[in-house]
This record gives sequence, C-alpha cells and structure tokens, in this order.
Amino acid sequence: MRDVDNLATDFNERHGLSALVGRSAAMRDLTSRLMRVAQSDATVLIQGESGTGKELVARALHAHSRRKGRSFVPVNCAAISESLLESELFGHAKGAFTGAVKARRGLFEEADGGTLFIDEVTETSPTFQSKLLRALQEGEVRRVGESTALRVDVRTVAATNRDIEQEVREKRFRQDLYYRLNVVTLRVPPLRERLDDVPALAEHFLGRANARSPNPRRLSAAAVTHLMSYDFPGNVRELENLVEQAAALSESDELLPEDFPLRQARLTPVAGASPLGVLDGPAGLPPGTSAGPTLAQVVEDAERRAIAQSLERHGVDLARVADELGVSSTTLWRKMKRLNLRPPNEVGRE
Repeated sequence: MRDVDNLATDFNERHGLSALVGRSAAMRDLTSRLMRVAQSDATVLIQGESGTGKELVARALHAHSRRKGRSFVPVNCAAISESLLESELFGHAKGAFTGAVKARRGLFEEADGGTLFIDEVTETSPTFQSKLLRALQEGEVRRVGESTALRVDVRTVAATNRDIEQEVREKRFRQDLYYRLNVVTLRVPPLRERLDDVPALAEHFLGRANARSPNPRRLSAAAVTHLMSYDFPGNVRELENLVEQAAALSESDELLPEDFPLRQARLTPVAGASPLGVLDGPAGLPPGTSAGPTLAQVVEDAERRAIAQSLERHGVDLARVADELGVSSTTLWRKMKRLNLRPPNEVGRE
C-alpha cells in the first residue's frame, strides 16, 4: 500500500509527471491500476478529456515497465495528415512517393523493444485503422513501397479524448481495432472530479515556476479556496497555465484570488471538495498573510469535514475510512485524535 501511496510523488520526482500528483480516490484508483498493468505487455487504452495528462500516464506506464530502458515513442495522430500518417508509423522505401528521396524507418521500428504511444487514435481513417490492426495482430510492419515485413517488439499504448464506444457504434472506428487496443483501459479523471488534488497540484506547479524565477511566490489560503471553486474545463493543463501566469504577472510575493482570472467560477463550492492531496504530510505552503483564514485553517476545516463524512458512511470500520481518504490508518487515527473526531456510534461513550 505504501508503494501505491508514494507512486505519484515518485513519478513527479523522477519524471515530472504532474498529472499524477494527488491522493484523491480517483487518482489512487488510477495509480493502483497503472502499477498492476505496468509490468505486463498488455495493450492499454487511455481515455480522458483533453488536458488530463494522458501522455504522462503513458510515460508512467513505460517508466515502470520492463521496457523502461528502451525508447518511448509518442505520435499524435491528430497532428499528422492522413497522407503522411502511414509513412510516419510504418516507414517508407526510397522512391515510394514524391519526396521520398531515401528510405526511412517508421515509428514502430523506432520503438522496437520499447513503447509506442499512439495519441488521438480515433482521429484516423478506417483505411489506416485496418493497417494499424494488421500491424498489431501480426507484430510486424511493412514500409510504404516495400513488400517485405519487418518484425517489431513493441508495447502499444493508445489514447483518445472521444467516447470510443460511440465512435464504434457510429462506424467511425473499427470494432476489431477497438477490441485489440482495449485489453486494459485506464481512465484519467478530469480535474473537476478530483478537486481535492488542486492544492497539491497548484503547489507543485508553483514550485516549478519558482525554480525558474528570481522572485519566488507563495499561495494564499484564499487563492487555494478560489481555485477549488472552479470547474477547470481545461483540466490539469489549465491549472498549470493559470499558476504559471500568476507567478509571472503578480506584483506581490503572495498570490491572491485576483491573480487567477477564472472563466466560469462556481457559485458554490463542490460538495466534499477538500485538499486531501496534502493530508499525509506538510502542505509546503506558508501561512497566508491576507485577511481571512490561513491556509492551515482551510486545510484543517476541510480535513474535519472529509473525515466526519467518511465516518458517517463507514462507522467504526476505520480501515475503509483510511482507504477512502487515501491515508494510512495511523495517520487517520492521529488526525481523528487531533480533531476530536470519533465514529458516530461511539459519540457519547465514556
């Protein structure tokens, strides 16, 4: 369990995989599932909205696989024209088409022994999909303009921001390719479903910005509360941009709510939204100096609500409470003692 708890931090320290920062239930589920599948060679389909960090999840899979010493090769199908995509992935022979002045290896060959990440796979045509399916089934590729097949040893990870099952139903994506890719599915949750992770993510991004700046900033408690009231339609990428922009443009050492112009702030906070991403250790944020509660007070109030709500659901089953909150049983007990919290059926006992 400790390996699961520390996976996001480990990824961040060694690979900068910021999308995996956080200990919300959604991210714990993702990292736990990722760890189980990383050591296999199973084909993985990553699903999630734009900006959630699908490529970072793919890189995490590679980094924790037996192929980690070999190449991780990404390709974004939406960024390459249909006419060039086949040549890009499978390579081409000299003279295969106008401009092919020399033979070229494709990305499948570049990824031999490693991992090929095919992003936005649903943006491809049925014709290309049939060729991709054949390559995956046979474990070999044919360069454009050549008849000889080349064996490749590649783990394939694909991703999409579309509802791929809907694409299959509407005949825009081949059902047989879908089944070939969808051996294991990893769903990357949108940030609005894990607002508990916003404090940890914001602090992470601010730390990176501070490392590049002669004028380090700090987050105020009010700014954290402000950010947690937002839906983040652009997901983790939008939060990263907001923090970097605020760090670059603020005239104060302390970042305040007005430093984060949000496109559509919520009228009321999300029910249950609490900074659990900093439950199990120091938040890394200095006390706020502006009017209103300090960040420590914001975190303590949020912890109290989150623990009390979980105790209402699970009663004396503290193991389930700890698992739901993403902390160890020892940490939960310590926090309950500090906050004077007990399971509902024990309240009033002496």
